[in-house]
Amino acid sequence: MALQGPIPVTFDMVFPQGCYIVGEVEPVKDFDASTPQRFVQVRDKHTAELVWQVTVMDADPSLKAAQKTVAVKILNPIQPVPPAPMPGLPFTPVEFDHMTVTPYVNQAGRLAYSIKVREMRAPRNNAKPAKNEAA
Repeated sequence: MALQGPIPVTFDMVFPQGCYIVGEVEPVKDFDASTPQRFVQVRDKHTAELVWQVTVMDADPSLKAAQKTVAVKILNPIQPVPPAPMPGLPFTPVEFDHMTVTPYVNQAGRLAYSIKVREMRAPRNNAKPAKNEAA
C-alpha cells in the first residue's frame, strides 16, 4: 500500500467547526526513557523533534460529550505559545497548520486517531466581503 505513516490532513477536515484550547501546552513524557528522578521529553520518531501536547475542545455541536475533547501533539523545538485569549470568550480559539493523523486501535479495541501538527496559531478571519450589488 502506498499510504504509510502519518496521513496529511487540513485543519478544516479535522475541525470543520473550529476548536478551542482547554488545557495548557505541556511536554509529552517519554515513559521508556524517564525515571522517577529524571523527566525525559519524547521526540517524534519521524522528525526527532520534541513533542508537546495541548487539549482542545471540538466546536462541532453534534459530537457527544466524550468526543468533544482531543489531545493535539505539536512538534516543535521549543514550547509553543497559545494565541492570546479573545475578549468575551470563555475559551481561546485556535487553528493548527501542517496537520497529520495516524490511525490506531485504542485499548478499548476501537479505531482512534493521533493528531500531530507543526504550528499553532490564532484563527484567521474567514469572513468574506459582501458582494456589491449593482443598482
